Amino acid sequence: MTILVTGATGTVGRHIVDELVQAGQRVRALTRRPAGAGLPGEVEVVAGDLTVTDTLVPAFDGVTGVHLINFGGDDYELLRNGQEIVELAVKSGVRRVTVLGGWDQGTLEPALRAGELGWTFVRPTEFMSNALQWAEVIRDEGVVREPFGDATTAMVHEADIAAVAARALVEDGHAGKTYGLTGPERLTTRDKVRIIGEAIGRDITFVELTEAQAREKMAAEGQPEHMIDFMINVFANVPEEPNIVNSTIEKVTGRPARTFAQWATEHADAFRA
Repeated sequence: MTILVTGATGTVGRHIVDELVQAGQRVRALTRRPAGAGLPGEVEVVAGDLTVTDTLVPAFDGVTGVHLINFGGDDYELLRNGQEIVELAVKSGVRRVTVLGGWDQGTLEPALRAGELGWTFVRPTEFMSNALQWAEVIRDEGVVREPFGDATTAMVHEADIAAVAARALVEDGHAGKTYGLTGPERLTTRDKVRIIGEAIGRDITFVELTEAQAREKMAAEGQPEHMIDFMINVFANVPEEPNIVNSTIEKVTGRPARTFAQWATEHADAFRA
């Protein structure tokens, strides 16, 4: 059996590849840039673009399980070819599908719901790895400048997301389920900055920006307008339900969800000057 991982060089995709390899699975990894994939040697790396269905045909050949993401391209726009991807999966003999998605489903999830494939939707709250956006400014200045200092999320470790997806791809009993994933605690933006400081043994100053200042900062960093709107809307009005701490990760994997303190310790070198 071969399992195809799309988005294989992404934040979660790399961990899914590692989980499957460690479980003894044969893994095929899809990426738009195979030369720079940097994946384990035993992984078959193939070229393809999730937004262009024709490029996926060779990648889907002979696979029994597929991990999908519901967005693609450099702008992370929702897929418009979800129905085509599902039809290709059925034609190729795929039996299990996992989808890493968010609050907006695009065309992929409805197409899977309407079909007969064994799908599992994985919907995490905020990734802990989002904190890496602060790495450079923490190293250089020891300061984090963000809006909404009291915005609270139950952020989740990307390796825990991957572990759930990998289990759903290799085990029975997950078809037709939607897994909302959280970490084990709710943290404000200020908490996250403090915890990183504790991990590196350095006091980090938090400066709260106004919304206008935050928009200006993100635009200067090259963020597209739709992503700026998304980030402002999410953290100005953090959705309550996805951030209610749950035990889904432990129920699926048998291991407690990792804390942000663990994540910060693992990634401490990224924040050290």
